[in-house]
Amino acid sequence: MQNKGAILTFAILLTAVCLYQLSFTWKSNQIKEDAIEYAQGDSEKEFQYIDSMKSEVVYNFLGLKKFTYKDVQELEMNLGLDLKGGMNVTLQVEVKDIIRAMSNYSDDETFNAALNRASELQKNSQADFVTLFGDAFEEIDPNARLASVFNTLELRDKVNFNTTNKEVLDIIRTETDGAIDNAFNIIRTRIDRFGVAQPNIQQLQTRGRILVELPGVKDQNRVRNLLQGTANLEFWETYENQEVYQYMLQANQKIKEMEDLATEETVDATSEEATEATAETEEADEENSLLSELEASAEGDSTAALDNLDAFKSQYPLFAILNPSTDQTGQLYPGPIVGMSHAKDTAKVNAYLNNIQVKNLFPRDLKFRWTAKSVDEAGTYYRLIALKVTTRDGQAPLDGGVITDARQDFDQFGSSPEVAMQMNAEGAKVWQRMTKENVGKSIAIVLDNYVRSFPTVNGEIPGGRSSITGLESIEEAQDLANVLKSGKMPAPARIIQEDVVGPSLGQKAINSGLISFIIAFAMVLVYMLFFYSKNAGLAANIALIANMFFIFGILASLGAVLTLPGIAGIVLTIGMSVDANVLIYERVQEEMRSGKGVKLAITDGYKNAYSAIIDGQVTTLLTGVVLYLFGSGPIKGFATTLIIGILTSLFSAIFLTRLIFEWQLRKGGRILFTSSATENWLRNTKIKFLEKRRTFYIISAAFILLSVGSFFVRGLNYGIDFKGGRSYIVSFEKDVEVGEVREALASVFDAAPEVKTSGDNIKITTNYKIDDDSENIDNEVEALLMKGLQDADLIDKTVTLEQFTQEYQQSSQKVGPTISDDIRKDAAIAIVFSLIIIFLYILVRFRDWQYGLGAVAALAHDSLIVLGIFSLLYGVLPFSLEIDQAFIAAILTVLGYSINDTVVVFDRIREYLGLHPKRDREENVDAALNSTLRRTFSTSLSTFVVLLAIFLFGGATIRGFTFALLVGVLVGTYSSLFIATPIAHDTRNRVAKVVAKRKK
Repeated sequence: MQNKGAILTFAILLTAVCLYQLSFTWKSNQIKEDAIEYAQGDSEKEFQYIDSMKSEVVYNFLGLKKFTYKDVQELEMNLGLDLKGGMNVTLQVEVKDIIRAMSNYSDDETFNAALNRASELQKNSQADFVTLFGDAFEEIDPNARLASVFNTLELRDKVNFNTTNKEVLDIIRTETDGAIDNAFNIIRTRIDRFGVAQPNIQQLQTRGRILVELPGVKDQNRVRNLLQGTANLEFWETYENQEVYQYMLQANQKIKEMEDLATEETVDATSEEATEATAETEEADEENSLLSELEASAEGDSTAALDNLDAFKSQYPLFAILNPSTDQTGQLYPGPIVGMSHAKDTAKVNAYLNNIQVKNLFPRDLKFRWTAKSVDEAGTYYRLIALKVTTRDGQAPLDGGVITDARQDFDQFGSSPEVAMQMNAEGAKVWQRMTKENVGKSIAIVLDNYVRSFPTVNGEIPGGRSSITGLESIEEAQDLANVLKSGKMPAPARIIQEDVVGPSLGQKAINSGLISFIIAFAMVLVYMLFFYSKNAGLAANIALIANMFFIFGILASLGAVLTLPGIAGIVLTIGMSVDANVLIYERVQEEMRSGKGVKLAITDGYKNAYSAIIDGQVTTLLTGVVLYLFGSGPIKGFATTLIIGILTSLFSAIFLTRLIFEWQLRKGGRILFTSSATENWLRNTKIKFLEKRRTFYIISAAFILLSVGSFFVRGLNYGIDFKGGRSYIVSFEKDVEVGEVREALASVFDAAPEVKTSGDNIKITTNYKIDDDSENIDNEVEALLMKGLQDADLIDKTVTLEQFTQEYQQSSQKVGPTISDDIRKDAAIAIVFSLIIIFLYILVRFRDWQYGLGAVAALAHDSLIVLGIFSLLYGVLPFSLEIDQAFIAAILTVLGYSINDTVVVFDRIREYLGLHPKRDREENVDAALNSTLRRTFSTSLSTFVVLLAIFLFGGATIRGFTFALLVGVLVGTYSSLFIATPIAHDTRNRVAKVVAKRKK
């Protein structure tokens, strides 16, 4: 073998690099084990131990370089969320809000209609929002000019009345791109300060989408608030209660007049029965809206008390739900608080005060905001604060953009957390003026439209220092300081896709993944020793072990993430890497049977096997590349390990085994390439494949028709990846029935969710409010899920939402409708693109389009049958058969495996046609197919056994995925023998007949 020295040197260097990279994982695990031993089951102590080691030197590599534990963590092998637990979130920066802000919130009808139309179009398009907005604007009014909307004070240097719509769109795109980049940097800064080990933050291909992976986090509510919070911080001057009260009286009188008028019109327009019904409704409304203070103070006869309350509400409709800020004697309190309302009445107060007739009674520079913190601990009553607008544009005189530093601190008594802030020079100047002009009055600190605090100014404050008080906890203060220090988000970032995996489910995945890996690996090692003797079998096993070592080492070197599908990819690589050894060993045996010596047979065997090995592995590699390009999350992890595994298996199977045989030949040992028990298996078979092709055409046609019929009758069980929705895997302390869980949640979700078993847990899927993109909707849905289960006594009623998400909710997934549309499109593109690439590759390699047609027809055959089996059997088999991203990965892997098999057969046919040009073509094809049966049997059996181990021991989360692969291996093996070759043969014969007729 040529270049033995170079190959050996490369192998040694690769081994050294892999050892170096994996040593960090070994050291990190050692520290974690020490932490577990120190903590003795106390998670808080375990965290403190690991946190204390962050800056400690824990690893001195060969005395050359020292690494702290933080360095070691950054260099260890990354585990995916499905193995470690944590959150995977896709955020969408709301470009719509950026554009609206750029227009200074224009009320132009065409502009606003175009924004709304673009939002609708975005759900079914992968184009960027600015392009969709431009198309919508042109569609609604072709003559409208964007320049008239965007000729604002901020854009006056870029937009004038002569600027074309295309130029304005280019300016908008530039500005929004900058805002998106700013949002990405802000989110990255927030995450970096959040303290998560090995976070992953990256911008996705679709502009405005940001992927955030946070391994190990437990409090998903806190993460959601951190990622989605815009931190719109404002400082406002305030009105005094005494100044506003007279307007409140006028507003109350106006509301009374409007309600009296509405009542009179209702009485005149309705019958006596309708009047009675209205009276009953009003009575119920009155009872619900009475102030609790008045109810508590009502004494004596209940009927008289109710009459008094009715009279009060009739006379003072506003003050009945907004208790004025007065003492018991009726004296007005000083300060900016104008009233207090029950939480359920705040919306009605807003409706009253925003009524145009009522609003006109108040000064134009007066606006109201509710406090963020309730008066009582129960969260029942909130205060209304009067703000004073002092700027010409109606904006706050000072906002969060002036904050240069913010940190969590405590008040002067050291008891309550607060956020201390430092402003820049411009902000400090404005702050000094505001405090100077408002001594003795309050300045309201407003965050995201809620008043956080309204301290009274005791004197002028120079230097730009201030603080926010009234915070609930240290964590809230830390997060707020983090957000303020990172900067103001240019637009809201909403979660459109989310995966949450609890640590316990992650540990189960690790255990099941390791078990399946060890079992599959051991079975392949035993099989190779059994089938190919201790000499060749041992060489293949050494190469296989080296291959596994190289895969893990390269994964660690690249900083790639190891996921559960990634483990499946590695285990699948075990089965497929055997194929290269099988091809080599079968060719060596053929050379030895022709009378060549062992040394020459090895040389020629390797040489003759290269073509089939390269063709087969390259086609599988191409599907892996397509998966990597179009997949996301765990699927990308699967593709990564598959690609790395194919490359390392080629090196190990071709070069390392050759080095082992060269060493054995130098020692003079006897080398055997088959065992006595398997020597004659499938030798000298003479099956007439082409003669029976019509029978197999009929069998395949029947399966395809059955599959297509099932598509129309039963359809496919689409996962939320493709249809959108939320999915939760919940564990219960007691045995529960699927039906009672469905019934318990039907009322809270307005419709019965889809409920099915998932291993030892229950999987709940719902599309409840999936189109709602408000900030707290995810927490709201989780709270409803918990409430429904608690009301049905399926879980403990004393459990809080935080306890529920950490103890009962093992994992959750959310896919918004826009994301699901994109996933469907990417899946279709991936499959079509794979088929085109494979066809072109075979066309180039075999220079015969009939081979490409046969291969693609076989792949379409395989895909239809696997889809048909999933359609026929979902709901019948005791595991999930959903059509999701994992299934698409399985289909593409099946295509890669099937084409690998097909190409090996085609390669042998091409060889036989060259060796026996005068023999009948059909005879050559049959002989080639028979000669590959041993290889087909060994590769298919070893791959099938490996997948069977994953299926049985790999855990419920990937059982549907591995089932698709199992079916695909069987169908792919069948199609390579009985579909691809016959179709290529028949097509070629028909073309030959047509050409012959034309010549005549």
